[in-house]
Amino acid sequence: MHILQISTADFGGGAEKSARYLFEAYRARGFKSNLAVGYKKSNDPDIIEIPRISNHHPGEHFFLRLYDQLLPLEGRIRGISYFRNWIHAFAGGWPRIETELGFEDFHYPGSWKLLDLVPEKPDIVHAHNLHGGYFDLNMLPWLSHQTPVILNLRDAWLLSGHCAHSFDCERWKTGCGHCPDLTIYPSLKRDATRFNWLRKKKIYNRSCLYISTPSQWLMEKVNLSMLQGVDYRIIPNGIDLNIFHPGDKEKARQDLGLPLQSKIVLFVAYNARRSRWKDYLTMEESIKLVANANDRDLIFLCLGEEGIEQEFGKAKIIYKGFENEKERMLLYYQAADLYIHAAKEDTFPRTILEALACGLPVVATAVGGIPEQIKDGVTGFLVPPKDAEAMAYRIEKLLEDGDLRQNFSTAAAEDAFVRFGLGRQVDSFLNWYQEIIERNKVFKD
Repeated sequence: MHILQISTADFGGGAEKSARYLFEAYRARGFKSNLAVGYKKSNDPDIIEIPRISNHHPGEHFFLRLYDQLLPLEGRIRGISYFRNWIHAFAGGWPRIETELGFEDFHYPGSWKLLDLVPEKPDIVHAHNLHGGYFDLNMLPWLSHQTPVILNLRDAWLLSGHCAHSFDCERWKTGCGHCPDLTIYPSLKRDATRFNWLRKKKIYNRSCLYISTPSQWLMEKVNLSMLQGVDYRIIPNGIDLNIFHPGDKEKARQDLGLPLQSKIVLFVAYNARRSRWKDYLTMEESIKLVANANDRDLIFLCLGEEGIEQEFGKAKIIYKGFENEKERMLLYYQAADLYIHAAKEDTFPRTILEALACGLPVVATAVGGIPEQIKDGVTGFLVPPKDAEAMAYRIEKLLEDGDLRQNFSTAAAEDAFVRFGLGRQVDSFLNWYQEIIERNKVFKD
């Protein structure tokens, strides 16, 4: 079997990691495995970068010169700034004009060469995030009639007129339009969400697609949306249990240069201060509440953000910056006493799975797919969103009660072993691939 996956990049956040881990696992099992990405950062020969073909047009230089020549008139003639924006849009051709009009940008002609980039035609195409400026969604009807295509949703962008997550808005169910927030990623300059929604619906209606999600929460949204598929599967994300597992806490702390006697609370905050999905403010407030109520040596360890160390009595927040090495991440999980995660919307965060697999009790907000990861009162605690006091209370309870913390720790590692191993995810997809391929053979015959 030849498996071709599509992803934004070969290195990056949770979605990119999931695609790469599956790609590596398939290859390790002896399958022909390729990963096509919009942005390649490695030298792996089986990872292919989708070419970015220039959209330059003959009039581009004329419009750019005119754009520059009009600069001195800014502030002197009413409306000149607006006019210059459109001149700049014309310089970029139709793709930039579409952007000014609020249309989602599908102008990535390099993605039409996808099947020419691989050594042979794949038996199945498994697509992850298709937003991120590298893929033409218009090619799905053609591609899905060449070979079976699975859309593995990592967020809700395919269901809406522009946003990756809609929060409390439900206009995506009926066709968008009159968008309450155009700044949500991927943002738009103007409200063309109705047009974008209808365009996606027409694409799906002409396609033959298989749909998967990592969580029941997201699949329920799919079932209420315009995204129609041949078959639907909920396949949770998996993590490599050979890497992420409980270990020697004292040794991990020695390797990382962390104090042996302190209680350590770990959290990951990649771009959390700027992210619309994460709730860094609630997490920070809960940390302060715990710190101010404590007289024990307490460390809140933040990965993914740079910052100056903060002290609250005997408690402190230490920022360690971005960490991409799996082996180093393992040490941080093994060194900590518990893991916390606050979000406004989240599909199925990988860091929670990694923490559970390492035997860390988790305190997290009950949004999105997170309640499907944590067994409340068994492997961790779920708290209401934006409730810093509830999060602080649960953190304090686990810090105070060593027996409870140990029980949660044992249960977390056992549950992760049963439900969230990478091997389980790989088996689920491979079995589904085989079903799809056999079904298509029968149909063709």
